Amino acid sequence: MSAACLRTRRAVALALVLLVVSAVLVQAQPPASPAAVTAADYARAEKFLSAAVTPLVVGGSVNPTWLPDDRFWYRNTTVEGVEFVLVAPATKTRGPVFDHAKLAAALEKAAGGTINPRQLPFQVIQLSPDGKTVSFDHDSRRWACDVLGTACASTGAAIGADPAAGGRGGGGRGAAGNAVTSPDGKRAVFIKDWNLVVRDVATKLESALTTDGEKNFGYATDNAGWASSDRAIVLWSPDSKKVATFQQDERKVGDMYLVETRVGHPVLKAWKYPLPGDEVVAMLHRVVIDVENGRTVRLQMPPDYHRAMLGDNVSVSDMQWSPDGAQLAFVSTSRDHKQAVVRVADAATGSVRTVFEETEKTHFESQAGWRVLWATNEVIWYSQRDNWGHLYLYDLTTGKLKNQITSGEGPVTQIVKVDEKARTVWFTAMGREKGQDPYFRHLYRIGLDGKNYVSLTPDDGDHDARLSASGRYIVDTHSTCDRPPVSVLRDGDGRLAMPLEKADITKLLATGWKPPIPIVVKARDGTTDLYGMLFRPVNFDPSKKYPIINQAYPGPQSGSVGARTFAAARGDKQALAELGFVVVSIDGMGTPGRSKSFHDAYFGAMGRDNTLPDQVAGMKELAQKYPWIDIDRAAIWGHSGGGFIAADAMFRYPDFFKVGISESGNHDQRGYEDDWGERYQGLLTKTADGKDNYEVEANQSVAANLKGHLLLAHGTMDNNVPPYNTLLVVDALIKANKDFDLLMLPNQAHGFGSASSYVMRRRWDYFVRWLLGVEPPKEYYLAPPPPPSGRGGGPAVR
Repeated sequence: MSAACLRTRRAVALALVLLVVSAVLVQAQPPASPAAVTAADYARAEKFLSAAVTPLVVGGSVNPTWLPDDRFWYRNTTVEGVEFVLVAPATKTRGPVFDHAKLAAALEKAAGGTINPRQLPFQVIQLSPDGKTVSFDHDSRRWACDVLGTACASTGAAIGADPAAGGRGGGGRGAAGNAVTSPDGKRAVFIKDWNLVVRDVATKLESALTTDGEKNFGYATDNAGWASSDRAIVLWSPDSKKVATFQQDERKVGDMYLVETRVGHPVLKAWKYPLPGDEVVAMLHRVVIDVENGRTVRLQMPPDYHRAMLGDNVSVSDMQWSPDGAQLAFVSTSRDHKQAVVRVADAATGSVRTVFEETEKTHFESQAGWRVLWATNEVIWYSQRDNWGHLYLYDLTTGKLKNQITSGEGPVTQIVKVDEKARTVWFTAMGREKGQDPYFRHLYRIGLDGKNYVSLTPDDGDHDARLSASGRYIVDTHSTCDRPPVSVLRDGDGRLAMPLEKADITKLLATGWKPPIPIVVKARDGTTDLYGMLFRPVNFDPSKKYPIINQAYPGPQSGSVGARTFAAARGDKQALAELGFVVVSIDGMGTPGRSKSFHDAYFGAMGRDNTLPDQVAGMKELAQKYPWIDIDRAAIWGHSGGGFIAADAMFRYPDFFKVGISESGNHDQRGYEDDWGERYQGLLTKTADGKDNYEVEANQSVAANLKGHLLLAHGTMDNNVPPYNTLLVVDALIKANKDFDLLMLPNQAHGFGSASSYVMRRRWDYFVRWLLGVEPPKEYYLAPPPPPSGRGGGPAVR
C-alpha cells in the first residue's frame, strides 16, 4: 500500500472518529433554550388567560327556567347582545319572550335613563301565568311590562331589596343579610348573637326563636374549621311552620390564630378550628323549632359529630322533611366517616328511631345524595358496596333492603328527579358510555325496581342535562374540551326534538387559540387508564424539546383536570405553555369519579402516595410517545392540596422533578381541619414511642431530600390552610441546610386575593428561570382578574 493511500485511509478514519465524537457531544448537549423570554412573550401569554379569551366564546349553553306547561325561557348571548328566548316544546317553536326593542323603549320612558334592547339591565324575569306580562328587578324597583312592549310600570321594591327575603343562604350572627326564607315566602330566619331570630317579611317585625344560645354554643352556626361563615344552617318544613337545625357546641374546641400585618399593634384573629386527634371537636345537638310558637324540641339522642356525607361542611342535604312536617329524616355520620346512620325523628316529641346504617372500611362518601319517598315509606340510598356508586331502595319502616336500583360499571353522581307514582328515577352518572371519557356526565332513567334502564344523552361528550318537571323534555348542553357547547331539546326518551344553540368561537380561533389535547396514560400498575389534558404553545414546533410542567391536585375529594366541558381557559395552563412549556394535568388514582377501589388507592397514605406514582408514570409515558417532551426537565406546581403534592414531589422524587412551586399547601394534616384529614387519612393514632400515623405523611418529615428548585408561597391570613403548614416545611428545610425560595403574602387568604396575579407572574418567572435557563422580563405587570360579577362566587379554592 502506498504512503499516500495509507495517509488517505488514516484521514478518513480520523474523520469518522471525529464525526462520531461530534455526534455524541451534540447528543449530550442539553436541549436548546430560547435566547431570551421577553415582555412581549409574557404579553402574548397573558392573552390566553380567562379574562381575555372567555368573552370570545359566545352563547351555546342553555339554562332553562321551566314553566308549568313544559315551556321554558332562557337568557341567550349572541354576537349582537343578549336576548330572552321562549321555547314551546309541544310545537317545537322558538322565539323572543317579549319584543326587546319596544320593551326597552317602554322601560326607558317609565324608569328614565337609556336602555339598550340588546343589553337589557336585568338577567332574571318572571312570566305571568297567561304569558302576557314579564316582571323583573331594575334600579331597586320591581317592574312589570306587557310582552308586546306597550307599557312598563313599577310594582314596588325589588324582590332582592329586602335582606330578610334572601334565599337559601344563611344569616349572620349580627345581621339578616342572607336570612333563610320559608317556602311560602312569609318568614325568614337568621342568626343574631348565637340565637335564631325570625322576621315577618311583610311587616319586618322580628322575634327571637331561641334565647339560650351562647358564644361557641349557638344555633345553626357554620363556623367550625376552615369553612367558617355566618350562614344559618336551617331546613324549613314544607308547610313553613318549623325549621330543623342544631345547637353547635364548640366551647372546648381548640382555637386557630392568625395575625394581621399592619402598622402598630397587630390584630389577632381567633376562631374555633378542630384538628385531627383533638379530644374535643364540634358537636351538633339536633333540634326542631316551631316557628309559630317558638317551641324548641330537642331530638332524643346523643350529639352528632360535625360531619356530612359529602364535603367538609354540615349540610341541609343530610336532612329531609316529610310533606306534613311531622317527621324529619336525617343522616348521622361518624367522626371517621366510616359509618352513616339513617334516622327518623318525630318533630313533635323529639323521639328518634334508627332505620339502617352504612359502613365502609375506608370512608363513606355520598356523591349522589339520597331521597326519602314518604308516600311509600321508602328511601333511595347511595352506596359503593359493590365497588361502584349505585342506588338502592330501602324500606323506611323496617330498614331492610328491597332491591338494588342501578348496577354495572360507572358511578351514579346525582339523583335528578323521582316520580313516585311512576316508580321512576332520573339520575346522572359517569363512565357508563363505552368508548367515551369516563368522566363525561350523562343522564339516565330507570325504574325503582331496577328495570327499564334508558340512556337519555348518549352522544359523545359531557352533558349538562336539565329535565322538565314533567319529565317529558330535556334541555341538553354537551361539549368536550376540544368541542364547543351545543344545546338541543330532547324528548323524554332522549330523542332529538329540536336544536337550540351552538357556541360561536370565531373570535377565539382568530387569536390562534387551540384546545388542549385529551390524553390517556397508564397508571402505576401498567393497566389502569388515567385521563388528563395536555397543553402546548400555539406556535408549537415538533422539532424542539419542551420542558414539561405538571399542574396537579391529588384529591382525594377532587382531581387535577376539573370539568370536561369546553372552556377557553383552564387557569393559566395555556398561558404558561405559551412561554415554552408543555403543561399537563392527570387525574391519578385516589381521586373520585371512578370506582371505589380507584378512589381509595392511597387511603391512609396521603403523603407517601398522593397520586405521585401515577403522575410520574404518566409523564414518562408521554415523553416516550412524544419526542418533543424533555422529561429531564420535569416540574410540578399546585395550590392547596396541589401545594401539598408539589412539595411532596420535590422531596420524594428529587431526581425526577427539577423545579416545584407549592402554593398554600396543607403539608401536614395535623395542622389542617379535622374533618378532611380524618376522612381520608383515618383517625390519628399514636404508638408507644409517641409517634403517630400522620407523621410519616407530613412533608417536613422528608424535606431534607430536596435537590431541585422549590418555591413555597402562602398567604399569612389563610383561614383555610393556616400558613403554619408551610412554615413547618420551611423550618425543616432550614434545619437541613437546604436552599429554597419563600413568598409570604401579607394579609392574603387562601386564594391570594388581590395578590393572585402577582403570584402568577412569580410562578411564570420561576419556571422560565429554572426550567428554560433564561432570565424572565423584570417585574412584568400582570393585570389583576376582573371583580366577581355579583351573581355569587365559585367554589372555595382547595
